[in-house]
Amino acid sequence: MVTVSTSSAAYHHGNLRDALLAAGLQALEGPKGKAPSLRELARAVGVSPTAVYRHFPDKHALDKALAREGLKLLGNEQAVAAKEAGGGAAGFAATGRTYVRFALAHPALFRLMFTQGHPVGDGEAPDEARALLTANTQALASDPERAELLALQAWSIAHGIAMLMLDGRIPADDALIERMLDTKSVFP
Repeated sequence: MVTVSTSSAAYHHGNLRDALLAAGLQALEGPKGKAPSLRELARAVGVSPTAVYRHFPDKHALDKALAREGLKLLGNEQAVAAKEAGGGAAGFAATGRTYVRFALAHPALFRLMFTQGHPVGDGEAPDEARALLTANTQALASDPERAELLALQAWSIAHGIAMLMLDGRIPADDALIERMLDTKSVFP
């Protein structure tokens, strides 16, 4: 996670959009656990609200950009986990476990990520996490035509576990995550 000073001297030069996104991500991780308003974001970075509006014309645009950044972070963490697990079925399971752990580590960002954007299959390019999931299921599925269905099933399972844990319906327990996302029975 990138950190940004909240003093008025926080931003001097460079890429303002990146600084705004970093401050927005930091706000999501903060005690309020929510995306800031555009004015709050301007104060956090130390620029005028007008400067923020050049990059994000409204709160929805900011939320969408923060959600996209979250999806990038999730996809990157999943790719690392899959590689560390050695790929294949073990890597596939590692991406699911990483998904749930990401949700637990970043609850406000995770919730924002799935309240923004478009439904799956609407023609928009898939985010990094979705692309990795699809590639993994295509590599593991014995029937390539079933790969998309398997990807949606796997995503639904991991997302359901994450939401149940975030909402306190089941314990946020690492051993439970391991057991629930064991792919040995699916991909022997």
